[in-house]
Amino acid sequence: MRRREFIAFLGGAAGWPLIARAQQTERTRLIGVLMANAESDLAAQSEITVLRDALTKLGWTEGVNLRIELRWGGGDADKIRRLAKELVDLRPDVILSVRPLL
Repeated sequence: MRRREFIAFLGGAAGWPLIARAQQTERTRLIGVLMANAESDLAAQSEITVLRDALTKLGWTEGVNLRIELRWGGGDADKIRRLAKELVDLRPDVILSVRPLL
């Protein structure tokens, strides 16, 4: 009887790595977004809403498989440069930048 229990144990143990891999979730992707506008700019806020909605339709959900790091430059070139470096240092999967229309 012990031999059968041992063989059953070995068979179950062989499947543990497969089960563990199946239970792992996909890693969270990071998107850095640099907006040159001020955070109070309603048009820029609308663009961010459109981006989030489009990502959701494609299956990307913030807090599940996606994190968005959003930075607002407020039209200040020095601040925008500093924020760009900050986003690069986060090592995101992609950085999006929107330049205001002049």
